[in-house]
Amino acid sequence: MAVLPIRVFPDPILKKKAAPVEGASPGVSAFVDDLVDTMRNAPGGVGIAAPQVGVPWRIVAVDVSAHRRGSREPNHGLLVLMNPEILAMGGQQVVREGCMSVPEFTANVRRAEWVLVDALDRDGVRTVIEAVGFEAVAIQHEMDHLDGLLFLDRVASVKNDLFRRRKPRQAP
Repeated sequence: MAVLPIRVFPDPILKKKAAPVEGASPGVSAFVDDLVDTMRNAPGGVGIAAPQVGVPWRIVAVDVSAHRRGSREPNHGLLVLMNPEILAMGGQQVVREGCMSVPEFTANVRRAEWVLVDALDRDGVRTVIEAVGFEAVAIQHEMDHLDGLLFLDRVASVKNDLFRRRKPRQAP
C-alpha cells in the first residue's frame, strides 16, 4: 500500500472523462488500497477519485465517518464505488467544498441533499446505496471528477462563492 501523488489543477487528466473498470482484479484491488491510503493521508480528505492520482478509471473512495460534519450524520463508513451512476437525487443544499486537487480555494456549491447510487463495490459486486447530507455531497463531488468536472465548474458566482484558503492544504 502506498500514498500516491495528488494531481493538482490545471493537470489535464482532471478535465478528462474516466474509463469504466471491468470489475475487481488483483491490479484494481491493489490500486484501490493505494487510493484509500492516499485519501486517508490527506488533511481533511473524505473522498478521492482515481483521476486525482493520474489513473483514468471510474473509481472513487469516500469515507466521511471521521470528519466532524460526517460523524454527526448517518453514513456508510468507507465506500469504494467502481463505475458509479446516480439513479436518483433530491433536495438541495449549498455547501462549502474544497478539493485536494484545488488546494488554494474553497467554494459554495449547490448539491443534492440525497443520492441513490448504483455501482460495483471493491469486490466487483453490484450495490445500490442511498446517501444523505455530507456523505451525499462527498459522493457527488468525487463522481464529478470521473467526468472531468471540478467543484470550480459548479460555482454560481466567482465573486461571491469562491474563497482563497488562508493556508493552502498540501497534497500528499
